[in-house]
Amino acid sequence: MNTSADEHFFTTRLLTWHNEENNRSLPWKSEKDPYKIWLSEVILQQTRALQGLPYYMRFTKAYPTVEDMAGANDEEAFRLWQGLGYYNRCKNMLATARYIAKELDGHFPETYDGLLKLKGIGPYTAAAIASFAFGLPHAVVDGNVNRVLARYFGIETPFDTTEGKKLFSALAQELLDGK
Repeated sequence: MNTSADEHFFTTRLLTWHNEENNRSLPWKSEKDPYKIWLSEVILQQTRALQGLPYYMRFTKAYPTVEDMAGANDEEAFRLWQGLGYYNRCKNMLATARYIAKELDGHFPETYDGLLKLKGIGPYTAAAIASFAFGLPHAVVDGNVNRVLARYFGIETPFDTTEGKKLFSALAQELLDGK
């Protein structure tokens, strides 16, 4: 059973590591534009950061705004996507860009729940956009986060179960520094 002292130590140590040692230079790391955060998250699904970087750069050059992507020719967008696989991500990305441009006047929803309603955006991506673009306190939880939490706190509940998903999401949210 973890204590609040364990949780405080974990959060403090993780923030220190992030500020002092997590110094990879990636264009989306300090980004505040919800479009560019969303684009990076879609590209990085099932893709390592350094592998996704040239795709991110090509897409932001070809489509610097969500409106530009909304007006993209499907064939051209899929050509830029070529090599990333999981082509449904590109299809959803185009549909979402068009929805945002036409139905939301080019503005991303500014709430976690609003982001979740967009095609192709699940809990992880919604949390990333809400947190990084809008400063909302939503833990961004993926398999790596689950593994670290399981090891540090000695949790044996499998994180790919309904119980595990709830447990790890709640713990990550609890550990989140609201500032």
